Amino acid sequence: MKKIALFASGNGSNFQAIVDEIEKGALAAVIAVLVTDKPHCFAVERARKHNIPVFSFVPKNYPSKDEYEREIAFYLIEKNVSLIVLAGYMRLVGEVLLTAFPNRIINIHPTLLPAFPGKNGIKQAFDYGVKIFGVTVHYVDAGVDTGKIIAQESFKPEENETLQEIEEKIHAIEYQLYVKVIREHFVSLC
Repeated sequence: MKKIALFASGNGSNFQAIVDEIEKGALAAVIAVLVTDKPHCFAVERARKHNIPVFSFVPKNYPSKDEYEREIAFYLIEKNVSLIVLAGYMRLVGEVLLTAFPNRIINIHPTLLPAFPGKNGIKQAFDYGVKIFGVTVHYVDAGVDTGKIIAQESFKPEENETLQEIEEKIHAIEYQLYVKVIREHFVSLC
């Protein structure tokens, strides 16, 4: 089975959706590790509940981004990780990891990229008044949500839907689309 590393910084709902699919046998992969820059985030609790190893680090404890990324890369290579899946990881991936895992790092974003990259994309799209919302899965590069798009899924909101209702729809799409992309592209990536 192929080994993946999930990176998260917060709640870990996308992390949980992937774990659930693996446990159901719907995704033929093993989560080798959860990597997090927030040792006390809820994703860590989720990982421990499923006996998934956790590699946590505090960026300010390292002299540079390259230093902590080298440590992460060494760990992932040692664990034979084939794919890095960002699941709410709130840091830009740097050159060290991009070089160690070329075209093997993917991310999910809650808007139809290239529109509304970065943080708070759903709210930005909502405030702008877009007529179509959606989700994007893309390869990670050195930019902010600028990597090559792998897949997108969109929907037209109902009239007068609230931001919260739209966010719920987007999260439901995220959980399904991310697993689908990992399943369909995983073998060709690894």
